Amino acid sequence: MYDSIMRLGGSILQHGAYNNRIYLMKLSKNDYPGILDHLDKLAREHGYGKILAKVPDWAKDGFLAKGYQKEAHIPSFFNGSFDAYFLGKFLSDHRGKEKDPETAERVIKTASMKSRENQLNELDSSYEYRICKDSDSGKMAEVYQEVFETYPFPIYDPEYIKKTMAENIVYLGVWHDRKLIALSSVEIDSDSSSGEMTDFATLSEYRGKGFSNFLLHTAEQVIFPKGIRMAYTIARAYSFGMNITFAKRGYTYTGTLVNNTNISGKLESMNVWYKAL
Repeated sequence: MYDSIMRLGGSILQHGAYNNRIYLMKLSKNDYPGILDHLDKLAREHGYGKILAKVPDWAKDGFLAKGYQKEAHIPSFFNGSFDAYFLGKFLSDHRGKEKDPETAERVIKTASMKSRENQLNELDSSYEYRICKDSDSGKMAEVYQEVFETYPFPIYDPEYIKKTMAENIVYLGVWHDRKLIALSSVEIDSDSSSGEMTDFATLSEYRGKGFSNFLLHTAEQVIFPKGIRMAYTIARAYSFGMNITFAKRGYTYTGTLVNNTNISGKLESMNVWYKAL
């Protein structure tokens, strides 16, 4: 059901029919530029509609010369030394066409107008926050299943959650009367000193209370002592709430990944936001 994560030389990529794309998540210098032909070949073999590549600036021109286009750009992403470029190659006309440009533009304008408003950085005493543990994984999976109709990673599976906890993901949760009501996570990449803020989910009856703002602020405090200096997210382009959340916390919008991710039952465009910590 879910796309596979694999190594190609020293590089890491995700691909499959679920998102109908290849995502080059980590490029090894030893694989460049030969990997460009390998990506094209893999896309042709499976009939994928898009290749997305997150690459350092030293590889950008080679990808652009092979038909990629810049979708987003994060300065000083890799350990403060190299910029990161999110480059998309569209292998069909409809895949590269934004489905609802008016809504996408309205979301960014609304988020920008609300940037740096006052935040909820503390919880009411009736709520409890902590970093999630293995024993929470069953309840976490239930929350994710209730909030998301579909998701690009198997977060409905408690064993998957446990596995990622043991590797490089920190999950944060909010409880009310011992009930888990809100979640988020940070995927830590020590090689680049970056953290992807993701997996935000709040049960419907608790929305509008600022829990995503609180969890995002708290996640920044958790990862900074770990040496993480760049925080970023890939947020749903039509979600007013999540884009406003990142704008309020001082994140900068840098571009949109068009028709990129299968989430809540369909392919959606995703906005990239970043913040130097």
